[in-house]
Amino acid sequence: QVQLVESGGDLVQPGGSLKLSCAASGFTKDSDAIGWFRQAPGKARQAVACVNSNENDTYYVDSVKGRFTVSRDTATNTVYLQMDSLKPEDTAVYYCSTPVTTLRVMCVPTPSGTWGQGTQVTVSS
Repeated sequence: QVQLVESGGDLVQPGGSLKLSCAASGFTKDSDAIGWFRQAPGKARQAVACVNSNENDTYYVDSVKGRFTVSRDTATNTVYLQMDSLKPEDTAVYYCSTPVTTLRVMCVPTPSGTWGQGTQVTVSS
């Protein structure tokens, strides 16, 4: 049973930076692709960034390209989301999930997949 725990969310000023972490534990065979998703109140869940096990296939939603970077640390089984130049529209609860199907142009979660508890990111003056 895979377990995911997100951390790193905070209140930051516009233009600031945050680094989110998603720590994975348990059995992950054939479930190595992990995605970051976000959801703001009253809005649909949105795929933000996804990465496969070898970090050779990544996806970014257009609105974060050039500002966010997803990476993996195999030694600690942790996926990161570095967020720079944050904007108020980035405000949301951020979740990680596995397995996902990820390509450069899409990232789709598995309906029965595993989700973390989420971490709140608030960008405001």
